Amino acid sequence: MSAIDTSRQAQAQRVQADPRFALLVRRDPSADGQFVYSVATTGVYCRPSCRARQARPENLAFHDTASDAERLGFRPCKRCRPDLNDRREEDAAQVAALCRLIDASDDPPALQTLADHLGRSRFHTLRLFKKVTGITPKAYATAQRDQRLRDGLHSQPSVTAALYDAGFGSTSRLYEQSAALLGMRPRQYRRGGEAQTLEFSVCRCSLGQVLVAATAKGLCAIWLGDDAKQLVAALRARFPRADLREADATFHSTLAEVVRRIDDPQTRASAALPLDVQGTAFQQRVWQALSQIPPGQTRSYQQLADELGLPQGSRAVAQACAKNSLAVLIPCHRVVRASGALAGYRWGVERKRALLEREAQPTSALRSSTTPADPRRRS
Repeated sequence: MSAIDTSRQAQAQRVQADPRFALLVRRDPSADGQFVYSVATTGVYCRPSCRARQARPENLAFHDTASDAERLGFRPCKRCRPDLNDRREEDAAQVAALCRLIDASDDPPALQTLADHLGRSRFHTLRLFKKVTGITPKAYATAQRDQRLRDGLHSQPSVTAALYDAGFGSTSRLYEQSAALLGMRPRQYRRGGEAQTLEFSVCRCSLGQVLVAATAKGLCAIWLGDDAKQLVAALRARFPRADLREADATFHSTLAEVVRRIDDPQTRASAALPLDVQGTAFQQRVWQALSQIPPGQTRSYQQLADELGLPQGSRAVAQACAKNSLAVLIPCHRVVRASGALAGYRWGVERKRALLEREAQPTSALRSSTTPADPRRRS
């Protein structure tokens, strides 16, 4: 064996003995940012998760940072862009500074004020903020104000104190927006939903039990479970002082439509279902994106984050999916891990699998394998 071959074999053994090699072989995304690796035969360096063809161990070397690899003459891979790590961290730090400025201000700062804080143009500041957070500075300021109001309605001595502390300039402005923001009048929210009326019904479907609840505005809950009593108890816990009324026969058509969409998702909706969707600006943006995923298709959390312009937002997207209260109608079951594995479904992974398999079946096979449920039947 020549000296060159001996040297290559020794290098391969060193690389394979390094714990980072296992992460590289798995293309583990959690290792991104911890190190990079270079390939001697191509002259490039990559992230551990890079999907490029695996190089031979004797041609690999590990580096703690992208700067270390570049100092040795390696150039960044154009596929995985490992040189963007530092830039993303800098962007995130700048936007975090803007968020702190917004949080500390009594009134939402003007875009020019934020731009001056960064020493950048208004256009650059707006684009940077949307890239990192997915929403505009104005939407962020509004969401923070709304959250302060929700918190204040429970902690402040009066509705007036809560609204002024949150940053609302007048009571009329708050009451104009209260239905969309809180789903009820501020005083009702402060009292845990007191005097708000919710109609609900529970019946059996092909996935177990389904609870459907609605306010005067529209459907506010579609929950799946195994036990009807537990679903009703969860609804009472969510609205402890609301007037919960078991729906009468006029509600059965709505319930039947929900059950039909669960049991036979490929058929065309026979009726439009009004929704009472409550959430932050970011959550509603994610839920809107979920509604655009066609039946039979899936997206990974990262793909959905990329579509929203948030390359580092997969965890935030997953959290927004978990907050969805309208099963199936807002199809968070169509979001999966990057590997295709199913996880993170509020109503159980097996139900998620069943929904996806059902949507992937030909319509004729699906109809022959499901029997419509009677909306009046609970068990």
